[in-house]
Amino acid sequence: MRKYSISRDTAETKIELELNIDGTGKSDIKTGIGFLDHMLTLFTKHGLFDLRVVCDGDLEVDQHHSVEDIGIALGQAFYQALGTKEGITRYATITTPMDEALSTVSLDISGRSYLVYNVEGLKDKVGNFDTELVEEFFLAFANNARVNLHINLAYGRNSHHIIESIYKGFGRALDQATLKNPRIKGVPSTKGVL
Repeated sequence: MRKYSISRDTAETKIELELNIDGTGKSDIKTGIGFLDHMLTLFTKHGLFDLRVVCDGDLEVDQHHSVEDIGIALGQAFYQALGTKEGITRYATITTPMDEALSTVSLDISGRSYLVYNVEGLKDKVGNFDTELVEEFFLAFANNARVNLHINLAYGRNSHHIIESIYKGFGRALDQATLKNPRIKGVPSTKGVL
């Protein structure tokens, strides 16, 4: 099983996170940010991962540190859980509708981090969640998981639906890219390393 547990303790957040890539979609998410809990639960369910996250963050300041640090911890856990990356599919592109919204998530588990985030038109808040933190979460994840991640919104009007489409697609794309393909021998790279 490709699993990893991480503890991240800073002056701003204390995070306990457990990730099982080969899970069944079980989640136990307690970040103190209701909307983020909802998005991570969707990510887990549609990616068929098992994920436990407990975060005690400085929410009296704002949500930034918690969201970014959870992205960091999840990226680090993902990187470690993947191990050698032998036999993985490596690439995935998933387009996900959510009512009137449609987004596409493409990724390459390349060992090189990069984020392209083309999402326009989000309102500043969904409930009390700062929507600019969606990009911060994915930047933190991409940098620490060492993946090339492209998120493109085709269209959408409702900010909740747009973000939900992205997190569902993110889970589905990671699931597809991490699947083992019996036809792939070793690491899927002409360089021999990822």
